[in-house]
Amino acid sequence: MYRRFLRAKIHRAHITGCELYYEGSLTLDPDLMEAAGLCPLEAVWIYNLANGARFETYVIQGRRGSGEVVLNGAAARLGEVGDEVIIAAYAWVSEEEIPRFSARLVYVDEKNRVREIREARP
Repeated sequence: MYRRFLRAKIHRAHITGCELYYEGSLTLDPDLMEAAGLCPLEAVWIYNLANGARFETYVIQGRRGSGEVVLNGAAARLGEVGDEVIIAAYAWVSEEEIPRFSARLVYVDEKNRVREIREARP
């Protein structure tokens, strides 16, 4: 049997842009992607703390060191610049893998710079 667990989270990032006329995705600073262990084109969930919107999209790389968190395409309608969001990725984990499994939790400052990285275990 497999169970679905949180694999990575970027906690309370601030939206820095919304580009409606762009192919759908979430543009992220590669520094944030690497801190969370996210790959380009990986599926993520976005939870907008300002308006309660919850949606799935995928990640593309932005400019390194920019702090970019940009909602693109239809997702641009689900947030505004300055909104705080949680970005989460999940993984299916087998019963055998659970004892060794951990999630990476990334905490950022108001400019989306990595402040702290923690590991969490089930």
